[in-house]
Amino acid sequence: MQILLEPSDISGMKAACEDAAKILDFLTPYVKEGVTTKTLDNLTIEYINDVLHVQSATIGYGPKGHPPFPSSICTSINNVVCHGIPNEKQLKNGDIMNIDVTIIKDGWFGDTSRMFLIGEPSLRAKLLSETAFEAMWLGISQVKPGAHLGDIGFAIQNYVQSKGFSVVRDYCGHGVGRVFHDDPMVLHYGKKGTGIELVEGLTFTIEPMINAGAYQCKVLSDGWTVVTKDRSLSAQWEHSIRVTKDGYEVLTLSDGVRPPPEFIKS
Repeated sequence: MQILLEPSDISGMKAACEDAAKILDFLTPYVKEGVTTKTLDNLTIEYINDVLHVQSATIGYGPKGHPPFPSSICTSINNVVCHGIPNEKQLKNGDIMNIDVTIIKDGWFGDTSRMFLIGEPSLRAKLLSETAFEAMWLGISQVKPGAHLGDIGFAIQNYVQSKGFSVVRDYCGHGVGRVFHDDPMVLHYGKKGTGIELVEGLTFTIEPMINAGAYQCKVLSDGWTVVTKDRSLSAQWEHSIRVTKDGYEVLTLSDGVRPPPEFIKS
C-alpha cells in the first residue's frame, strides 16, 4: 500500500505536479502542423533543465522487460494508446495526440497528460478526445474518503461505453508521490463498491485511455509504443489527485490547464 501523504508533504508534491502541468502549457503553442514530436521533446528538455531546474522522470526509465525510455515526453498520436516515442515524423492536419510528462522535483513525482488536436480532426476524433476528458473528470468526482477505487472505474467505463467507445484494460492509473508508479492500481473500469477504500492522504493518477474501436492493444517492437489492435483512434487525459478530508484536490494545475466540464462544476 502506498505511503499516505502527510500535511507536511503536500507543498512538495503540489510543486512537482504543477511544474509538470507548466510543461504542457509551455508546449501548447508549438503543437501544430509540420512540427515533429522530436522537436517537442527537445523543447521539453530545454525547459526542464533551463527554466524549471527539475529532472525528467522518463529519460532512461526502464522497468524490467523494457529498454530505457529515450525521451522526456510520451507523444501518442492517433491509434497510439500510450508511451509513444518522439521521432522526426511531422504532425499533420487532423492528427490527435496525447502528450504525457512526468518530472521529479525535490524527490516528488509530478505526472500529467493532455490531448492536443492538430488542425481540424474528424468529428469522431474530437468526440473521442472530449469523452476521455469528461470521463477523467467523472472519475475524479468520485474521489472522497470512504469511496472505493471501483467507483472511479465504474463511472468512467459507464460513461465511455454510453458514447460508443471502449476503455483500455491493459493500462491504468497508479499511485504517485515519492515513487513514480506506486500502489494502488487505478483501473478505469470496474464495479461500484469494489477495490480498496480511499482514505485521506492517498495520491494517485486518473488517466483513462479510451479507444474508438475495441479495447485490445499491442506493444510494438520498440518495447514501448502501445497501439490499438484494430488501428482505431485512442485518446487519454490525466491528472494527479490527492484524497482530502472531504473530497479531492487536483494537483496538476497550471494557468493553462483546461477547467472541468460544466456538469462537474455544477
